[in-house]
Amino acid sequence: MRCVRLVRAVLGRLGVVALLDRAARRSRTALWVRSWLAVYDLDDMLRLDVPWWTFEAADGVEVLLRQRPGARVFEWGSGASTVWLAARAGSVTSVEHDVAWAEQMRRVLPANAELRVVEPVRRPGGARSAKPGFEGLDFTDYVAALTPSDGLFDVVVVDGRAREACLDRALDHVAAGGLLVVDNVDRARYRDALARHGQRLQVEWTRGRTPALPYPTRTALVRVRPADARAA
Repeated sequence: MRCVRLVRAVLGRLGVVALLDRAARRSRTALWVRSWLAVYDLDDMLRLDVPWWTFEAADGVEVLLRQRPGARVFEWGSGASTVWLAARAGSVTSVEHDVAWAEQMRRVLPANAELRVVEPVRRPGGARSAKPGFEGLDFTDYVAALTPSDGLFDVVVVDGRAREACLDRALDHVAAGGLLVVDNVDRARYRDALARHGQRLQVEWTRGRTPALPYPTRTALVRVRPADARAA
């Protein structure tokens, strides 16, 4: 992160950042390149007004939100996407496991965004995260932050920890015609988690340019059939 900030500072003094900022208003390619300099910099990402999914996935979510004024959004994993969603939806509820990151987020949250902080617990079993560094931590309470009393959401985003368990819990909370967004489905374990639900899910696999990353990634846009739906 320090390296990126150093590069951005040098490019800023040379006028390159200002040039990219102007070009980014007209060109998605320029926006993509400019976003490389914003990686792990929350304030800079917010200025660019992009979530950290593929551009194609963000376009799909934005279309749905325009069609649903006052839409409700639930999200595991807070960040630039939280603010981006809040600017386009009626309300956003985001769940975060990292207390320090949550404090950074609270200073930028708009009034229609709620942040729930649920830390993992060190104990055997439960909902696990396969990301290195999280061994031995149970995310059961984090997953359960989406409660039955929360009702249905027009968009549910799975982009935090223990994503397989979050996906399972999300399915009965997506409103009819709504979207489930599952990020980083380059990872086989996330594709396998989606495949477990078979024909209940209609999955659009978006792949391509993603803000802050100089290489393509994949984000899944998922439509959920009712639990009692059966293939013809």
